[in-house]
Amino acid sequence: MIASYYFPILFFILIALVMGSAMMIAGRLLGSHKPNLQKNSPYECGFEAFEDARVKFDVRYYLIAIMFILFDLEIAFLLPWALVFKHLGMYGFVVMAIFLTILIIGFAYVWKKGALEWE
Repeated sequence: MIASYYFPILFFILIALVMGSAMMIAGRLLGSHKPNLQKNSPYECGFEAFEDARVKFDVRYYLIAIMFILFDLEIAFLLPWALVFKHLGMYGFVVMAIFLTILIIGFAYVWKKGALEWE
């Protein structure tokens, strides 16, 4: 009886394995295999490395990364809030409005300082 609950999950896992294997086999059989020096060379950003790996990055790189994480977390807070919005009432609306206002003020500050401008 409990096994019937797990059947759809096992079925989707089986389908995923079959489709994934089929695509890998089709790519191997139908794809062209012409390796050359350019294709086999290691790269990270589309060009050869020309400096030491321990080079310092610009602070703006880290600022952009932190802002991405911040706005990603904002979405992580907005989704559960939207799902229970009717149960929270006006209190939930005001708290989220305060949260978004603080976030927007911070974003405007960073934008005004020119931290988002990339040279």
